[in-house]
Amino acid sequence: MSSPADFLSRPISRRAMLGGMGALGVTTLLAGCSAPGGGRTDVRFFMSKTEVLDFFNDIIDEFNSSQSRVRVILDSSSNIAATFVRGNPPDLACFTYNLEMARFMERGALSDLSDVSIASQIRPEVQELVDQYATYPGRTSVIPWSVTAASVIYNQQIFDEQGLEVPQTWTEFTEVCEALVAADITPIYGTYRDPWTIAQGQFDYTSGGSLDPAAFFEAMREEGPNVGVDSSVSFSKDFLEPMQRMVQLNEWSNGNAASRGYGEGNFALGEGEAAMYMQGPWALTEIEKTAPDAPLGNFPLPMTDDPADTRVRVNLDLALWIPESSPRQEAAREFLEYLTQPEIQDTYNQQFLAFGTREDAPPQEDPRIAQLQSFYDEGRFYQGPSKAIPLTIPAEGYIQGMMTGASVEGTLRTMDDDWRRLATRS
Repeated sequence: MSSPADFLSRPISRRAMLGGMGALGVTTLLAGCSAPGGGRTDVRFFMSKTEVLDFFNDIIDEFNSSQSRVRVILDSSSNIAATFVRGNPPDLACFTYNLEMARFMERGALSDLSDVSIASQIRPEVQELVDQYATYPGRTSVIPWSVTAASVIYNQQIFDEQGLEVPQTWTEFTEVCEALVAADITPIYGTYRDPWTIAQGQFDYTSGGSLDPAAFFEAMREEGPNVGVDSSVSFSKDFLEPMQRMVQLNEWSNGNAASRGYGEGNFALGEGEAAMYMQGPWALTEIEKTAPDAPLGNFPLPMTDDPADTRVRVNLDLALWIPESSPRQEAAREFLEYLTQPEIQDTYNQQFLAFGTREDAPPQEDPRIAQLQSFYDEGRFYQGPSKAIPLTIPAEGYIQGMMTGASVEGTLRTMDDDWRRLATRS
């Protein structure tokens, strides 16, 4: 069998290597999983990230051909919430874990995975990202599989030519922006036409870099219908200064940001039309298509004048879970064990610019995001605040409004009102 080093160096298609993975114990894992009558047990596996489907199709093909007791069938189109409502969720999912998925977990709809091999190997700080949304007594219902870190993508050549250092404080960041303006270079490329880009970018970076999102939303849930001017926490009070700084970023952004979208931003940064871009690693793969040699790096946006306060925005890009209602839990667990082998998990994270979740996961080697590794190693990260706001509150629209001229104070009061009404109904 190829060594892990050889495996990590190969492109997405890895059929030749994975063909030998039966030596890792898959055959013994499958004991006792055959369907009635001696046929295969079909496991419906949900994975909806279109850019990585080829990777997972390869894994599924190799797993299916390595044994004759379980057959994994890829499902990339179901509506997860609808499948739970209909009582027919997938048997196993490798899916972004967010507030909406947490609703199923806190109701006991996800099975206990505390006894699977990888459960004891997950970094505590990473498993805590799951618990920030919800928990279910006595269960480890969700296994983190891949973490992505979003920060400020910057053009290293422009920084070098202008004699600029990566800023370590908010003051240094403003000085970098002013120096770029003086050199007739657009500091930040904004894509406000697509509100999700502001939410996961400027909004998350300024708020998450200024306060403790987990503590804030825990306090907001406790206040519930009492959120307002007299409550211990509120959007209008705690988010005011971060949102004022978010809007300040307009001073250093392209003048046509309101009419530009994600695709145009990727192309513009690749062409050197701006020095910085507030996006996640998914943008790097898109930029690479038109500008493969673009000299790009990453740094987290500092929001205070103490470098020790700087943290990077992360999300549980992929997490594994098995519904309690699945009649094929044993077979699903066998494919879960297969997916969590380091040779598979680590390869995925290296190729798709993500970070490992096990305590012994190798560091990210891609130079475009390697600068974020020390923040991740030290646990200096936070989950994006935009992902902790219920979808029934149109936060992305509110954020887009603030960036394009709406009152910050008025919008934050509206968000308080929405939270209070939702908590009252709940």
